[in-house]
Amino acid sequence: MLKLFLVCVLIIAICVIFLCTTIILKKNGRFPNTHVSGNKAMRERGIRCVQSQDLEMRIDNPHAVKEKSQNNKK
Repeated sequence: MLKLFLVCVLIIAICVIFLCTTIILKKNGRFPNTHVSGNKAMRERGIRCVQSQDLEMRIDNPHAVKEKSQNNKK
């Protein structure tokens, strides 16, 4: 059981090292920005992140007209 655990930890450590080689070896290495807002072509087309759009829609608009509830009582 202990041998299996150590082998699994070793495999995970090797995978993490291989995934981080470019980040570690570059002078100012960073993780790539894969967010929609980080893509210039999508910003030019007007495609935005759903989370950003949701945040904008949650902000109260001071110029909005309040709707009146209609009670259809007869």
